[in-house]
Amino acid sequence: MTAQCNLIIDSCCDLPYSVVDREGVYLIKFPFLFGDQEHLDDLGQSMSAHDFYERMRHGECPTTAQVSIPAFTEAFTKVAQSGIPTVYLSFSSGLSGSYDVSHIVAEQVQGQYPDMELHIVDTKLASVAEALLVYEAIRQREKGLTAHEMVAWAEEARYFVNALFMVDDLESLRRGGRIPDSVAYAGAKLDVKPLLTIDLEGKLSLKGVARGRKKGIKQLAEYYLERRDLENPSQRVVTGHADCPKDLERLHDIVSKQDEGVLFMDGEIGPVIGSHVGPGMIAIVFWGKDRREDLSVADRIARKVKGI
Repeated sequence: MTAQCNLIIDSCCDLPYSVVDREGVYLIKFPFLFGDQEHLDDLGQSMSAHDFYERMRHGECPTTAQVSIPAFTEAFTKVAQSGIPTVYLSFSSGLSGSYDVSHIVAEQVQGQYPDMELHIVDTKLASVAEALLVYEAIRQREKGLTAHEMVAWAEEARYFVNALFMVDDLESLRRGGRIPDSVAYAGAKLDVKPLLTIDLEGKLSLKGVARGRKKGIKQLAEYYLERRDLENPSQRVVTGHADCPKDLERLHDIVSKQDEGVLFMDGEIGPVIGSHVGPGMIAIVFWGKDRREDLSVADRIARKVKGI
């Protein structure tokens, strides 16, 4: 079936390049810096995840930046010239201002190409959580979804993406202002590993803590077993890691013993998220319960009043 729309994705989805390298799918590359030297996140083509995290282990502190206006202009101009309706599945606006910049650039390009049909969707997801949505969006595109249908699908599907991350390096979170100095110090002394998720606004949220990595990996597996889609016995689960493949194998083993039908797709946490969480992060992402149902009654009413 001929695709009825094209997709723009960004490198914060942390998918293998081979998965996204196909006709009609455009990749926008986020920048990251080691000192004054800028690099582009090209999904591991020019710098492997291992090399990136080794530089962090040796004391380098990378920083990140928004996607540049020229990068957005180039991508949007290409789709405008193609004449094919396009959907951009954007990295969470809760973690980057790039989503807002994309709207500004889209209006500018629209001025030159009035017939351009470009829809921008805030996935409100990041890293391997974003990967699951993007991977399925590519599949749905190939099944023939139109641009309007893709927008409606993505804006609903994002709430069924369940994700839990365990972070090893509390110092990276402290530098990024995610946790106070006192918590980082205490956590390091107690060997406490933060368990993070992504809230409905697309921001990182503390879900709990684990005493040590082994217990944390077990809690990741338990989260999946509790919230998985029981109506789909052979679902695909995305697991990601920041240069800790042995821990990923341990997670696979625990999950597989409880769910023999699981299909794993492994990803590597890229440099943009990696800059803020450091090496040792491990994650599990899957289609599961509607996360909007986790809200309290009061929060549900507030969201309804706001029209969210």
